[in-house]
Amino acid sequence: MKKKLVVIAGPTAVGKTKYAIDYAKKHNGEIVSLDSVQVYKHLNIGSAKPTKIELAEVPHYMIDEVEPNINLNVKEFKERANNYIYKIYEKNKLPILVGGTGFYIKAVLFDTEFLYEDDLKVQKLREELYSRLKKEGIDSLYRELEKIDPESVIKIPKENERRVIRAIEFYMLHGIPISKHNRLENEKDSKYDYEFYVLNMNRDILYSRINSRVDNMINAGLLKEVKKLIDMGVDKNNNSMKSIGYNELYEFCKERELIEDITELDKTSREKLDIIVDTIKQHSRNYAKRQLTWFRAQKNIKWINL
Repeated sequence: MKKKLVVIAGPTAVGKTKYAIDYAKKHNGEIVSLDSVQVYKHLNIGSAKPTKIELAEVPHYMIDEVEPNINLNVKEFKERANNYIYKIYEKNKLPILVGGTGFYIKAVLFDTEFLYEDDLKVQKLREELYSRLKKEGIDSLYRELEKIDPESVIKIPKENERRVIRAIEFYMLHGIPISKHNRLENEKDSKYDYEFYVLNMNRDILYSRINSRVDNMINAGLLKEVKKLIDMGVDKNNNSMKSIGYNELYEFCKERELIEDITELDKTSREKLDIIVDTIKQHSRNYAKRQLTWFRAQKNIKWINL
């Protein structure tokens, strides 16, 4: 018999944390965060981690799991999350998966199989493909993808160079089209008896919440947090720094020796920061839109309008 499990998902800033804590209290549950950023230590403000008070209300897992200079891939993330799910079952409690990262949710819910890839081999192959991109242009690579994986060409726009290169890379590494691998994975049934709730609200209200959240993060010290991570040796290419907010602020913070109070920034720096903040808001709203598009494509979803 399949064991019960609940997923509470939704776009950024919709209010997943509070809803999940209330749900866990009512249903004897414990929370496993499936957030690809909250898993990293020291990324507190920009990842909108639950507060210490919220963490004390209900046990949380997969938060502050690894150092920010460690690149935790989806396979490792899935394995860690599954270990916590089993521990929650051992306590006769209900696992509640919470997050907005669809790929991670699906990986855990449907036990997605990730084929082994040698890091050095992948790096060498990827460098070769990007070198070809620079010399030959995307049209050449896109024609190659059309030959080896015509199904992916239908789904991947030519402008998305990263996905085009990944699809070619996958075929060269494994000898099968990535579209076929993904299709087989999508046909898998979950090993859990799950309920999948997606929180949503009026788009104008959601976007307003996103904008306010970004302003609050800046006022709460996000610049100092990014600067601290840089001083710790965290590189821009680390997965932790590729997330919205950290990525846009990285260079701005790196070029400054000390960031104590944003009110002390000179006029030029303040104007530059205002542009970056607007960019973070735009990227966050775009991300929310992509999240909702992904959720709408999933099966067995129960929508909750807040």
